Amino acid sequence: MTQPVIQVRDLSKSYQIRKTTKKPYHSLRDDLMDGFKNLMKGQWQLQGTETFWALKDINFDINQGDVVGIIGRNGAGKSTLLKILSQIIQPTTGEITIRGRVGSLLEVGTGFHPELTGRENIFMNGAVLGMKRSEIVRKFDEIVAFAEVEKFLDTPVKFYSSGMYVRLAFAVAAHLEPEVLIVDEVLAVGDAQFQKKCLGKMEDVSKEGRTVIFVSHSMASISALCSKALVLKNGLIQFCTDNVKDAISEYLLLVDHAVSIRLEHRKDRQGEGKIMLTNFAVYDHLGNELEFLACGQQVEMRIHFKCDRHNIAKNISFGIGIYNTLGNFLTELSNEIATNIFDTVSDHGFTSCLIDKLPIAPGKYLINLIVRQNDIIQDWITDAAVLTIESGDFYGTGRLSADTHRGMLIEQKWTVENKEN
Repeated sequence: MTQPVIQVRDLSKSYQIRKTTKKPYHSLRDDLMDGFKNLMKGQWQLQGTETFWALKDINFDINQGDVVGIIGRNGAGKSTLLKILSQIIQPTTGEITIRGRVGSLLEVGTGFHPELTGRENIFMNGAVLGMKRSEIVRKFDEIVAFAEVEKFLDTPVKFYSSGMYVRLAFAVAAHLEPEVLIVDEVLAVGDAQFQKKCLGKMEDVSKEGRTVIFVSHSMASISALCSKALVLKNGLIQFCTDNVKDAISEYLLLVDHAVSIRLEHRKDRQGEGKIMLTNFAVYDHLGNELEFLACGQQVEMRIHFKCDRHNIAKNISFGIGIYNTLGNFLTELSNEIATNIFDTVSDHGFTSCLIDKLPIAPGKYLINLIVRQNDIIQDWITDAAVLTIESGDFYGTGRLSADTHRGMLIEQKWTVENKEN
C-alpha cells in the first residue's frame, strides 16, 4: 500500500501571551502611566503569561493526488497549520512527515525577497526547492506567461502591486513542480479571471498526481476543486471527510453560530481596534427593524461603532460586503465608493446606508463589515450578519421575483420594433 504524502500525528502549537487587564483601547500614554505607577509601588516584575493553543492534537493523512480543502472561521488555526506544513514555524508537540518538495503560497509578502527582481526571485525560489538551474530555465517562460508580468520582470518586487505579486508568487509555486502545493486565502487579492485561472492550474496539478492543500472562505471553490475537506474550530479538527458537501454544511453551522453572537462580543475580528463595530441592523422606511427583507424594498442598513477616546477619528470609510452562502462575492456598499470618506466621526454612533430599491434576488446572504481610518483597517468582521431576502415586486409589474433568480436584479426596459415584410 502506498504511503501517505503527508502524515500528521498529535500535532499541537502553543504561544505564550501576556495576561492583561487593559481596556479594549489602550494608548501609549496609558502604558507609560501604568508603568510609572508600578515602579512607584515597587512592582517591577513582568506581567504573567498564559498559554494559547492555536492547534491541539491534530491528526490526519493526505495521499498523493488528493486536493484537500481546509476550512474554518477566522482564528480557527488554518494559517498556523499551513505555516507548519510549509516548515515556516515548528510545532510545539507532535510529528509531521512530508514526502516530497513543498511549494507554498501563503500571505502576501512571504517567499520573495523585496529587493530582488521578479526574474531573480523565480530562480531563488527554484533553488530553495532544490531544482537545477536548467529545470528552472525550462519552466521560466511558462511562469512569466501565466503571471502576466513580462513588462516588470526586471523590476524589484517591492514595487509590484499586491495583485502582480500574488500572480507571480502563485505561478512560481505551481509551475516549479513541487510534490505538495499549499495555497492560502491570498488568491482573494487577484481579480476574478485570475482566480479562475489559478483554480484551473490547481486542478491540473492534482491530475498530474501531485497533492494540493487549499484554504479558502469560498465554499464554491472548495466544492469545485477539492476531493477531501477538513474543518477546523478553535484549533481542533471539527470534521474530516471525503464528502466535501458534508464538510461545507458543518462549516455553515459554525457560521450560523457566530452570527448569533452580538458584534461587540465577537472575538474573531481583525484590525488596529481604534474604531470598533458594535452592531448591524436593517430598517424599513418607517424605522422598524427588519428580520426579513424583500426585493425592491426601501431599506436602511446601519452600522453602529465606538471609538478609542484617545483616537481622533478622521478620514473614515465603512464597508458592507455581501456574499452568498458559498462565499461568492456579490457586491460591496461603501461610503468611499458612493459618496465620500467621512472627515470625522464622534466617539460613538452609527452610519446609515440607504437603498431605495433593494436589488438582490431572493435568498440567504452573508455580510462582512469593515471600517478603515486613513485606509488602515480598524475593525473587520467576516460573517457579521445574515440577510434573508424574500420575493418582492422589484420591477413594479405586480409580479414577485422568482425564487429561481440569483444574484443582482437590474432595472430594465424592453421594446420591440416590428418591421413589415
